[in-house]
Amino acid sequence: GYALFKVLQPGKLSDVTSMWETYFKTPELASSMVKLKSFSAFASTTEAVVAATSIIDSTLDKNLKKFLKKNIVSKEIADELAVADIKLGGLIKEKLDIKCVCNDSINELYRGVRSQMDALLGGAESGSLKSMQLGLSHSLSRYKLKFSADKVDIMIVQAIGLLDDLDKE
Repeated sequence: GYALFKVLQPGKLSDVTSMWETYFKTPELASSMVKLKSFSAFASTTEAVVAATSIIDSTLDKNLKKFLKKNIVSKEIADELAVADIKLGGLIKEKLDIKCVCNDSINELYRGVRSQMDALLGGAESGSLKSMQLGLSHSLSRYKLKFSADKVDIMIVQAIGLLDDLDKE
């Protein structure tokens, strides 16, 4: 799903080299650095794959747009939005007029949040979160490779046929 976190100690973002070890080594430290403000779960794996591919392609998905409007624009929050992709940040700035920031400290912040995601979200079980991540990664890989589980992989069939022909000769 989409999650919106508030950085509780913005001044600490300047120390990129030790941010992960200092503020995200344990769930307690992570909770003192960031706080979950809003979370919107995906309804299905298909919705999650669509959202993930739109983020990878640096496009603004309608559900992300709705989530940002609901949680930032309508509440008239003036803080900067941290984004991992500078192109997506530019698109959000253009379409929704939300100030975005993307730099090395934001990348380290993302790294820390991802490492403590179970504790920061709180509502999901650790095992279910891992299985959802695994399922999404498999679905996303299939989508990116344009792979269909119903189709037979033609290259493998051709290679086996070629090996059979060679064995006959």
